[in-house]
Amino acid sequence: MSYALDDATLSELCATALAGHASENRFVALALAPHDPLADVARTVERMVFEESFGLDEAAMLAEYTPYEEQSYFFLILDRETGLPAGAARAIEGGGKTLDDAPDLIGVSLSEIVDIHGMHDGGKIWDYATLAVLPRYRADRNGLTVSGMLYRSFINAGHRWGVRHVVCMLDAAAYRNLDMLGVRFVAMAGSEPFEYLGSAANRALYIPFDEIARSMGDMAEQLLQPEVPDANGRRRPGARRVTQRLASQISSGDDMDPHIDMPGFERRRQPRA
Repeated sequence: MSYALDDATLSELCATALAGHASENRFVALALAPHDPLADVARTVERMVFEESFGLDEAAMLAEYTPYEEQSYFFLILDRETGLPAGAARAIEGGGKTLDDAPDLIGVSLSEIVDIHGMHDGGKIWDYATLAVLPRYRADRNGLTVSGMLYRSFINAGHRWGVRHVVCMLDAAAYRNLDMLGVRFVAMAGSEPFEYLGSAANRALYIPFDEIARSMGDMAEQLLQPEVPDANGRRRPGARRVTQRLASQISSGDDMDPHIDMPGFERRRQPRA
């Protein structure tokens, strides 16, 4: 397990993965089990982004996430143009880090959180634990594409694995992006934002799994309606079209699912019916 692959190893692993993927799409998404060699590419992306954004170096990442490695699934986006990763995300089965850390951070016991959000029904819980898009992709629409493919990969994997509940702790930027796409999280136990792992405004959040795609689909439909100007009479048709298209693609899988593979889910033991 490594959060700091050297450049040569990173390039070699990415090249091998891209050569084995039939799609000629620029971006390719892979869902991975924790012991897949490509999972270290995802971990390295996590560390690079978290170190740049929040000051979390390799030692910090190991300290924070090692206890959850066996329960983790990784989502990795590769860029065919560069032959390198563009972004990565992680889900932790069982509620993971969020349900371990949130009670002390928001001052509400775990049992109360579980009761408030109806998570005592025996349904599978996933923690959407990390989301990391490398800096070079954040300045244009490619950043939305990379994030969108990570979201859709999470949805596909969650459907395959029978997930019922999703918890997460999101910084301001990640929350803003998902809110823009229509994902209507509930503040965990009515909590307010708090400082966490170098981020000044984290939110502890809950959403039923099935509501993620449904709410994005609702947003896509809403954005098809005629736009109402803001208080200054301005409209943003370009941004509106981009958001509508992305929300529609993520909710439906159109133009995304053919470029998402889940090798880690084929090799990992399937859940009992």
